[in-house]
Amino acid sequence: MSAEEIIAKVKGKFSDAFTAESTRFDDAVLTVVPSKWPAVAKWLQGDAGFTFLSDLAGMDLLKAEPRFVIVYTLTSMDPPQRLRINLPVEGDPPKAPSVVQLWPAANFHEREAFDMFGIIFEGHPDLRRILMPDEWEGHPLRKDYAMGKVPVEYKHLSPGFS
Repeated sequence: MSAEEIIAKVKGKFSDAFTAESTRFDDAVLTVVPSKWPAVAKWLQGDAGFTFLSDLAGMDLLKAEPRFVIVYTLTSMDPPQRLRINLPVEGDPPKAPSVVQLWPAANFHEREAFDMFGIIFEGHPDLRRILMPDEWEGHPLRKDYAMGKVPVEYKHLSPGFS
């Protein structure tokens, strides 16, 4: 099935659930209306056959509205095809529904997006830091995260060195 056919199939089921569509590198790409995501995700995982979550990543667009986007890469094995879903998330902190119940592989991906971007995945069974220490303040992949928070002490150069 071509990327265009995948888009037509998904839009045939959920005509009002998308704000944008495109094809990129032979993959179908859809931007989902956040309120429609739970129903779309359930259908994609079940009836549409996208049984594998290959990737989930957060993005900080800083000056855009909404500022954060979650990108899901879904895979169907029969027939082999991929679908990329862009989910804009709003709020402070940004919030999105967890998809761990549909795709268990989302567990660590959602924890990473929470740790690095501060995106809250509502309904996640164990949403806590995965990469940074528990006492770490802030979210290092946010574009407004202060660089150089760790003080560095330099040794003075000995005479004769420049």
